[in-house]
Amino acid sequence: MNGYEKPIVLVNDEASEGVYAASGCYTVTADMHQEIQNGRADYRIQVNGVHDTDHTCTKQTLTVSFNMPVEYKSSTGKLVSAPTSNVIVVEYEYFNNPTDNIGLGDLVVTSDPGLAITNIVLTDNH
Repeated sequence: MNGYEKPIVLVNDEASEGVYAASGCYTVTADMHQEIQNGRADYRIQVNGVHDTDHTCTKQTLTVSFNMPVEYKSSTGKLVSAPTSNVIVVEYEYFNNPTDNIGLGDLVVTSDPGLAITNIVLTDNH
């Protein structure tokens, strides 16, 4: 396993819907590809990770922090945090080889206009 490095958030004002963070065994990207507009009331976030380590794993935990409270609506995982909060925690059960990519599909939440991801971490529970 690679050594743990505290995650950092990079902010790019020209592309504020994208977030990049590195933590533990995964490098994670999140793209808010659908925002509240044209009558839509939810935000859809695509989360992807690269497993860069020397071990396999079968479970992952995704922690996403936002700049305001959100209400969790759905994902391909299991919600393990409060459904309404600034921080959403979702568990997944994907088998990952040491250098596999993982696409977690859409994380769907509702919130007020102006929602932004402030931090994202994906850890493995091997």
